[in-house]
Order: sequence, then structure tokens, then C-alpha cells
Amino acid sequence: MRRIEAWLRPLGAAGVTGIGVLLLCIPLYFSAMRPAERELAAQRLAAERLRLRAPLQPVAAEERGPSLRRFYTLFPEIARLPDEVERIYNLARNARLELEQGEYRLERRGDALAQYRVTLPVRGTYPQLREFVGAVLKDLPAVSLDALRFERKRIGETRLEAQLRLTIYFRPAGAGERTNP
Repeated sequence: MRRIEAWLRPLGAAGVTGIGVLLLCIPLYFSAMRPAERELAAQRLAAERLRLRAPLQPVAAEERGPSLRRFYTLFPEIARLPDEVERIYNLARNARLELEQGEYRLERRGDALAQYRVTLPVRGTYPQLREFVGAVLKDLPAVSLDALRFERKRIGETRLEAQLRLTIYFRPAGAGERTNP
């Protein structure tokens, strides 16, 4: 201990403070600076990969035809609309939900996919709602869940009143069919 005091005495208060600051810089470097340097290196590597990646090549309209037809075959035909809505109602019944009268709206935009918007007010427990939403999304891949709102009338009540907004996508008439020239 006396040796340390003998070494520090000639340095004075400023020298001792300087040595203390230098000693505190070591943990700061390893806890803050090294991780930041690694993150910077990773970001630079990612930027370099993006720069070297091949540029996007546009596809000619003639080449898109078969791919577009395959894409449209993933969606049900618009003629199956009643069947798809009935499947949603069956899934709600299987989840033991109480359905109220919903709102339905068909939207078409040219040759694009038709969208059938369904707003369903339902009543049930949270597990029943979760089961229903999971079953719809699993069993009906052409359906998206756009909104889900639920509320309880009282704090201790287990039954919820919910409103689900679903969109069912349908292929336009004639899309996805093979045409031979």
C-alpha cells in the first residue's frame, strides 16, 4: 500500500484522477464501444450485400401470364361465395359463438381479385373467439382478418361482445383457367 502511495504522491490530484479515468475507460470500452463496433461492421456488411445484389429485372407481360394464372387458382371462384360464407358460419357454430346479423359488401375492381367484406358481431368467451379466428385463418386461406374489436360489459364477466371484420378474396370469372392459343 505504501508503494502505491509513493508512486501516486508525485502525480498529485490531477494525475491520480487521470489514472482513475483511464481505468474506468477499459470497462466502458468493452461494454459500449465493442458492441457498437460489431453492430457497425454488421451494418456495413449488410449494406455491401445489398449493393452487390443483382438489380431487379422487370418481367415482360407475356412471361407473366402463366404465373398470374397459377396465382389466381389459389383463390376460390366468385361462384363459391355462398359456400365460403357458410363455412365461416359453421366454424363459428363449432366454436359455440353467438352470431348476430352481419354486414356484407362485395367489391370488384376490374380484373383484380374480388373482395367480399364480412363484418360479424359475435358473443362468446375469449377462448371461443380465439378458436374461431384460428380456425378461419387455418381452414380458409383466402380469408384475411382485417379488424377485431371486443369488449366486456362488466369487469368480472367472461363473455365478450366482439366485432370481426373479415375479407374473403375471390378470383375474377375466367381467371386461372388455361387458355390454349
